[in-house]
Order: sequence, then C-alpha cells, then structure tokens
Amino acid sequence: MTARKIELFVPVITPFASDLSLDTDRFVTNAKALLAAGAHGLAPFGTTSEANSVSVAERMAALEALIGAGISPSQLIPGTGCCAAADTITLSAHATKLGCRGVLMLPPFFYKGVSDEGVFNAYAQVIDAVGPDLRVYLYHIPQMSGVPITLNLIERLLAAYPNAIVGLKDSSGNWENTASVIAAFPQIDTYSASESLIPENVAAGGAGCISASLNVNPKGIRALLDGLSGPDHKALHDQVSAVRKIFESLPLIPAIKAAVAQQWADPEFARVRPPFVDLGPEHADAISEAVRLAGPQTPR
Repeated sequence: MTARKIELFVPVITPFASDLSLDTDRFVTNAKALLAAGAHGLAPFGTTSEANSVSVAERMAALEALIGAGISPSQLIPGTGCCAAADTITLSAHATKLGCRGVLMLPPFFYKGVSDEGVFNAYAQVIDAVGPDLRVYLYHIPQMSGVPITLNLIERLLAAYPNAIVGLKDSSGNWENTASVIAAFPQIDTYSASESLIPENVAAGGAGCISASLNVNPKGIRALLDGLSGPDHKALHDQVSAVRKIFESLPLIPAIKAAVAQQWADPEFARVRPPFVDLGPEHADAISEAVRLAGPQTPR
C-alpha cells in the first residue's frame, strides 16, 4: 500500500475592500505567500474564510483568480457546501471543471435534528448531479453546522460512492472522533482541524491538518510536520500550541485576520463582513504575542 502523503491545507482568509467587496488582489497575494511559507495547499471558503458571508458568484470568481494567478488546481480544496443543493452543485461543478483536487463540503446546515438518511440524500443529490469527476472531502463541524457527519453516514456514502468520497475534515475538537474515522475508513484522507493534534493524527494514519491558524503560523506548523521524528519535536509542538492557544481565547475569525494584517503591516487584511466585527483594542496585546511567536508573513 502506498504511504499516505501528510499535508497542510490553509482555510485561507477572505480579504474585503472598504466597500466590503472581495479584495481579489490581497486574496491572491496572501494565498501565494502561504504556499511559499510551507503550506501544501489551500482550502478557501471554509469557516475561517467567512464562506457563508460570501456569495456563490464571488466564490467562483475568487477561485478562478487563484488559478489564473498560477496556483495549481491540484493544491485547492474549496468549500462548496451550502444550504441549497443548487448552490452546492453549482460551486462543486465549477471547482471540478477547473480541475481542483476536490471540494470541502458541509452538509445542509440550517435544519437541525435531521436524520442520516436525509444527509445522505443531500450528498447523493450533489454527487449524482456533478458527475464522476467530483471528489468530496466531508466537513464535520457539528458545533457550527448542527449536523454531524456520523460513522454510519460515512460508511453508507463510501459504499454508494467509493470514488467520490475521498476525505474528511474533523473540526469537532474531539480527537476520539477523528481517531475513530481514521481507524474505520483508512482508505480516505482524514484531517484534524488543530495543529496541536498533528502528532496524533500522523501516528494514527491520518492525512494532516486543515487549521485556521495556518493563516498566521504556516512556517511553524510546517516545521512541526517536517520534524515529527526529530530531536526538536517538543519545542516545535510547544510553539504551534502556544500560537493556537492564543487564538482559542479570542473571537477566532476577526483575530486571525487582525494577526495577518499585523504580519503584512496592512490593516486592510483585518476587515470582516457582518455579522462579525473588527477585533477590539483590548485584544491587541494577544495578537502581537501571536505574531511574535509566529513571525512575519514571508516565504520560507
């Protein structure tokens, strides 16, 4: 069996202009810098990207801008899961046509208490509509979506669509759940959402990490991944855990964007769309400490 490739994908932030339109130039510039700093790929339009505040048309245009700027589609796993199946199909078909590695797909997330049968039907509707080239990374973030991706659901989807279901991002924060997915379904790539769990993920047979703080600390997290078996493992793990701990104590998305703005010395990166609000001055010291620990946003 071929050894699994362990990778880091960034749920890259979405910069906005003063009129709250999508700032494509900063989006592309930052995306390229993250790849140059050691990330293997990007997962735009996930939670950290404020995806559910970004329209279908905007997501499609921004994805085309990344590829047009020379980023390989093979490095892109854009988020495409929406409440309406038609929107999910449109985004997923677009990404697939562009040659993206796959799509990171939330289940429909407004209605709660739905059954695995209903969620299966929702995924099946999209997979059947997009066609055989679609590659789906399931997105399990029940604390936000209210709709879990259960082991039974994964098993059923894999039985029905073994070529379409290729991975899962577990943002539940529950390592036992991640470990159970890795153990039950070794044929798919399972990513943790916390870089602090990279050692456990890799040891269990997982595929790596898709983490919000990769936006700020790509070099440190890549160093940990590359140094897992080296003598500096503990120091590298301590560094990434210290940066992550700071963000866990703050409003996550405004804090990540504020840190990126400080790294670039460009306050335009900090702007968020409602319902988020810009980070207050009471958090300035914490952001400065995160940036000090992570270093500037420059290539490796």
